[in-house]
Amino acid sequence: MRHLAAALLAGLLAACGQTAAGPDLNTILAEKPARTLSEYGLFADASAREPAEGVVSYNLVNPLFSDHAAKHRFVYVPKNKAAAYRPDEVFDFPVGTVLVKTFAFAPDMRQPTVDERYRETRLLIRKAEGWAAYPYVWNEEETEAVYAPAGAWLDLAFTDEHGTALDIEYRVPNQNQCKTCHQLGDAIAPIGPKARNLNHQGPYGHAQLADWAARGILAGLPEAPPTVPEVSDATAPLEQRARAYLDINCAHCHRLEGSASNSGLFLGYEVDTPTAIGIGKHPTAAGRGSGDAVFVIAPGQPDRSILSYRMASSEAGIAMPELGRSVIDEDGVALVREWIAGMEAR
Repeated sequence: MRHLAAALLAGLLAACGQTAAGPDLNTILAEKPARTLSEYGLFADASAREPAEGVVSYNLVNPLFSDHAAKHRFVYVPKNKAAAYRPDEVFDFPVGTVLVKTFAFAPDMRQPTVDERYRETRLLIRKAEGWAAYPYVWNEEETEAVYAPAGAWLDLAFTDEHGTALDIEYRVPNQNQCKTCHQLGDAIAPIGPKARNLNHQGPYGHAQLADWAARGILAGLPEAPPTVPEVSDATAPLEQRARAYLDINCAHCHRLEGSASNSGLFLGYEVDTPTAIGIGKHPTAAGRGSGDAVFVIAPGQPDRSILSYRMASSEAGIAMPELGRSVIDEDGVALVREWIAGMEAR
């Protein structure tokens, strides 16, 4: 519906003698970030609800947990260019690509679209020399988002999906902190747009990867790309759901090229070595983050596993992930604990 509304808006502007300018490649590829989000021309309206022509809404099979925020994702690939398909890694997007992610909260997240308010929008832009990350914070009127390289702290009060009232200090990361999660060796890189995270029914009600290919923004799509189960799908195997959760929430740091590579813990969905994913593995460094446990995952014993201990903490220096949340993802903790509890004890 959003892309239809954008088309109708463009038609209305044309009837009034105006045109929707659309994405501005000069601004996108400029050396410095634009002061405001609207300068990029990515949206047809000031509140960034309607994508401009060529900007495509998408979503992931499993979104990363961020203090219960709803997320609105869009991708722009310059005309006559396409991302190259990769089976296990983020697609190889061409120069000029923009990945947009807006974080939003409603007073009651059981009804996330009712009185929803945009709080921040993050851009990842593929420049000639690599990816650049730019955070933008929305004003109270939701008429503009302004570049915020220093990040921000936002006081938010809302009810979560389970009916719990929360009052949190929500953190918009500064530009340097973006590198913590988006690190790929010495460079910045996207996290989400991999085949397995995109291979499902997208926001337009049909196969998302096939939709990208039909739009011409993805090249080389095979007949049977990989996928992961939804973590909330109780009919899917427990291990696969737990691994899918760790993949999207943890593996961007816990991989060979990530910021947590020195831990020796690699949590990507494709990793199949038990010790690499923590089963029966001693931590590389002990301390209060271990909770006096001696294994990252102690099979059959979630109460003696460092992984579940750190996931269940909100204390700085213990909590994992270190950035991106101020509250505990109780559903994620319960899922991982159930997975560990079901393992055969050694």
